[in-house]
Amino acid sequence: MSDSAQLPVLQKPSAVAGLFNRVFGFLVGLGIGPGYMQLLQVRGRKTGRVYSSPVNLLQFRGKSYLVAPRGRTQWVRNSEVTSEILLKRGSTQRKYRLRPVPDADKPEILKLYLDSYKSAVQRFFPVRAGSPSESFRQIASSYPVFELLPA
Repeated sequence: MSDSAQLPVLQKPSAVAGLFNRVFGFLVGLGIGPGYMQLLQVRGRKTGRVYSSPVNLLQFRGKSYLVAPRGRTQWVRNSEVTSEILLKRGSTQRKYRLRPVPDADKPEILKLYLDSYKSAVQRFFPVRAGSPSESFRQIASSYPVFELLPA
């Protein structure tokens, strides 16, 4: 894969995708939607305001992970500064600390994430779902991945 096939550091959602995320985030916050979906809440690094975004929680080898398929989005940058997030689904809320996953450890996680949620995230990956883990090595640095640790 050439360097030109790699994704930019950040892919901003379109206006329609932004609206869909807000509506879907609201529903997930109420506990409606697939069980793997959570509403991530994080304090803004500049404003201090709490921002919310729906995310797909990934389970891998007994651990929980968050993958940012659009790259270094606002929730990623805010989370990197605060090192703490809240995941909400219905009336359940859990605080987590984030441990960034090194690029060398990302390929298997990225493969599982794409294979698990391909209908929602394939458009953000230059590698096709079902590809071998090794195919993700070259693009791993473009996708923030965090292990969730109970706070």
